[in-house]
Amino acid sequence: MLPIATLALCAFLPILPAQDSGYRLPPPEIVEVLDAAPTPDVDVSPDGKWMLLIERPAMPSIADVSRPWLGLAGARIDPVLAMPEQPSFAHGLVLKSVEDGAERRVPLRQGARIGMVSWSPTSSRFVFTLAGETATELWTQDMRELAPKRVLTGLNGVLGSSIAWLGDGDALVAKVVDAERGDKPARPLAPSGPAVQESRGASTALRTYQDLLSDTEDERAFRWNATCKLVLVRLLADETVTPGQVTLGKPDMYVSVDPSIDGQHLLVTRLKAPFSYVLPWSLFPSVVEVWDLTGRVERVVIENPLGDAIPMEGVRLGPRDIQWAASDPATLVWVEALDGGDPASQAEHRDRWFRQPAPFNAEPVPFLTLAQRARSIRFFGDPNLVMASEYDRDRRWVRTQIVDITKPGEVIVVDDRSQNDRYGDPGAFASMQGPYGSRIVRQDGEFLYRIGAGAAKEGSRLFLDRYSLRTRTSERLWRCAEKTYESVVAIAKSSAVEKPTLITSFETPVDPPNYRLRDLQSGAMRVLTTFGDPQPRLRGLKQELITYKRQDGVELSGRLYLPADRKEGERLPIFVWAYPNEFTDAGTAGQIGGSPYRFVRVRGASQILMALHGYAVLDEASMPVVGSPETVNDSFLEQIAWNAKAAIDELTRRGVGDPERAAVGGHSYGAFMTANLLAHTDLFRAGVARSGAYNRTLTPFGFQSERRTLWKAPKSYLELSPFLVADKINEPLLMIHGEKDNNTGTFPIQSERLFAAIQGNGGTARLVMLPEESHGYRARESVLHTVAETIEWLDRFVRDAAPRTDQAPRVEPAPAPVEAGSPARPGGN
Repeated sequence: MLPIATLALCAFLPILPAQDSGYRLPPPEIVEVLDAAPTPDVDVSPDGKWMLLIERPAMPSIADVSRPWLGLAGARIDPVLAMPEQPSFAHGLVLKSVEDGAERRVPLRQGARIGMVSWSPTSSRFVFTLAGETATELWTQDMRELAPKRVLTGLNGVLGSSIAWLGDGDALVAKVVDAERGDKPARPLAPSGPAVQESRGASTALRTYQDLLSDTEDERAFRWNATCKLVLVRLLADETVTPGQVTLGKPDMYVSVDPSIDGQHLLVTRLKAPFSYVLPWSLFPSVVEVWDLTGRVERVVIENPLGDAIPMEGVRLGPRDIQWAASDPATLVWVEALDGGDPASQAEHRDRWFRQPAPFNAEPVPFLTLAQRARSIRFFGDPNLVMASEYDRDRRWVRTQIVDITKPGEVIVVDDRSQNDRYGDPGAFASMQGPYGSRIVRQDGEFLYRIGAGAAKEGSRLFLDRYSLRTRTSERLWRCAEKTYESVVAIAKSSAVEKPTLITSFETPVDPPNYRLRDLQSGAMRVLTTFGDPQPRLRGLKQELITYKRQDGVELSGRLYLPADRKEGERLPIFVWAYPNEFTDAGTAGQIGGSPYRFVRVRGASQILMALHGYAVLDEASMPVVGSPETVNDSFLEQIAWNAKAAIDELTRRGVGDPERAAVGGHSYGAFMTANLLAHTDLFRAGVARSGAYNRTLTPFGFQSERRTLWKAPKSYLELSPFLVADKINEPLLMIHGEKDNNTGTFPIQSERLFAAIQGNGGTARLVMLPEESHGYRARESVLHTVAETIEWLDRFVRDAAPRTDQAPRVEPAPAPVEAGSPARPGGN
C-alpha cells in the first residue's frame, strides 16, 4: 500500500496534456469497416406474418452525441424531446410479407429520426416515434393503408415507456407532456442555500450511482421534466368509435401504465416526494394503483416508501413485481417477501405469489410459496396454470416449475440447475399471442416448445424441442446444421398435429445473417432476406474457437482471430481481451458459450479490428474466478493471473503468438482486470483499459458480485485496488474513459486518479478522456479515435518493443488450486 504522503501527492499532481490534439483516424481499411452501414434490424409481428426492417446508420456524429441533456435522479433526459437521452436514431422502415416476400417502404419525411417501434398485439398496425425539432411525435401505420398517420405530438418517456397497447390493438394509452406545466425552471444565478443531507442512524448501503439530484433546483427540474398526463388514444374509426384522445386523471410523475388484459382497467405507477440526493428515481417513493378507463382509482395496491432501507441484494417489502395475469381478463398478480427482503437472513421460504381478480375488493389469495427468491412468472391459456422461476443466490441456482394452482402439491419441474450451467440449459419456453392479446406460453394440446442455445464444447448448435406435459419428456424437432449458426427468431405457425413452421436467422463465417422460413413438417425452406456483406474486409480473418486449461485444471476458451496474410509459423504480437466472471464450481467455469461459425461483424471500437492490423487477437478469453460467492474475490488476483498465463501459453504452443509481445485489454470490469494484471504480473508488455474503476474504496458498498462492504472486507478491497499499487504498474497503460460516464462505480475520476498515481510514481501511461461520451463510446469521432489510440499504443509498446531485459515473467504466488467439479461452498450472490 502506498504511503499516505504519496497518496496525497497523487491526488494533486497535474495531468499534463499530450502533444497531439484533436480526433485521430485509424488506417483507412479500418475506417471503411466501421463506416459500413449495418444490416437492418428485424422486428417480426406477433402473428409471424410480417417483418419490419429497421434501417440504422453505422454511427452517430459527435454533434449528435453532444445534443443537450440533463442528468437528474439517475436519468439522462433530453429536455426537448421529453425522452431519455438518445444520440442515434433509425432512419428507414421497410415492411416485408413473410408469406410472399413482397416489400414496401414506409414513406417518411426527409431526414426522419425514428426512435421506438412497437407492434400492436393483433399485428394489425404498428406505431413508431419520430424526433421532431421541439417534441416527440407518435405515428401509426395501419397494415391496410399505404402511408402512416401522425397520432399526437408531445410524448413523454422520461420515466419509461411512453405508450401501452390495449388488447384489441385499436387503442393505446400514451404519456404526453402537460401543456399547462408552466415555463421550464431556470436555475438562479446565485444559489438559494446549501444542499443538506442528514443520516439518522439507519443503515443504508448505497451503490455509487451517477447523475443524482444535488439541490432543490435539480428537484424542480426533475419534477418539471417527469410530469406528464395520461391520454387514451383511439386509433380506429368506424360507425361506433371515433378516433381521438381522452385525458385520464391529473398530470403527475407517471412511471408506467399497463392496461388489463380485457382493456377495462389500468395499472398505474407514479412517483411521489420526498426525493433523494443519494438514490436514483427508481428508488423514490411511489404509488401503484388500479384505475378504470375514466381515471378513477379503484384500488391502491401499495404505497412504497423511499428505497433506502432495502438490504444489499435485497427486495422491497410488500407487493412487488405487480402485473396482470395474462390468462385472465382482469386479475392482479404480485409477489411478497417472507424473509424481510433480506437475502442474508435464514428463512424456510423467501417469497409468496398472490392474485386478486376484479373488482379488487376481496382478500388477495396466495397461490404459490417459493423456497428461494422469485425470478419470474409466466401464464398459459389455462388460467389455473403458471410457470414460476426462482433463484437461490447462495448456490447461484435456478429452478423453474409448472404449477396448477388448484393442485398446489402437483408440480412439474422443467429446469433445475446452476445458473452458469450452459451445457445443461434445456432452453426457454416459446410464447404466443393469448386470447386477450397478451403473451402466454405457446401450447398446442399437451405440447410446449423450448428454444435453446445448445451450448457444447464444439460450440453452440441451437435447437427447438417439443416438450410433453403428459410424459414430461422432450423431443428434438430441429437443430441447426453443423458448422453453421441458425437461431429461431419466431414460431410462425404450430399445431398439436404437425411440426411447426419457424422464422430463423442463418449465418456462417462467410454468409451474412439472413432470415429463412422453415417448415419442419414438410422440410421445405425459403429464404426471406438477402442482405449482403456490410464489411467484406473482415472475411479474410481466420477465426477459431480454441480451448485450453489453466494450471489448476479449469478449462478455458477464447475466440482466436488471425490476419488473412499471416504466414505459417509466423508468431504475431498478441492482444488478449477479456472480462472476469464468477463461478461457484470449476465444472461450469470451463463450459464454452457461443459458436465459431458465426459471421464476424464489428460495431464500435472492437478489439477484433486489431487482427486486421496484424495481431493475434484472443477475444472473449475465459477469465473465470471460482469460489464461494461470499469470498470469491479473495483469490481474484491469483486466478486472473492463472487465466492470463494460460492464454499466452496456448497461443505460444500453437505457434501463432509471440509471448514476448503480448498485450491485455478490457472494458469496465475488464479494465479493472487489466490494471491488476499489469500491477501483479509481468506477463504483458502493455495494457488497454477502457472505462474502468481502479480504487475500490470509492465503491465501498460492493462492486460486480462482491457482497461484502469495505468495512467488512477491508483487506480484499485494498488488495484489489490497482490505484493503491500504482507503483507496481511497470508496463505502459493506455486508459480511455468517457467524460460523462454514467455507469455505477466507473466515475471518470477513477481513470484520472490512476493516471496521476502512475505518473507520480514514474510509470508510463496515457489518459484519453472522450468528450460527451458515456460508459460506452458512440460517436464516430470517438470510436475512430479510440481505435487509432489503441493501434498506436500497442504498436509502440508491444509490436515494436525491444526485447525484455528481465529473465522471466512475474506471476505472484497463488493459493491451493480449485478442484474441477468441486461442490459449491456456502455463500451466495
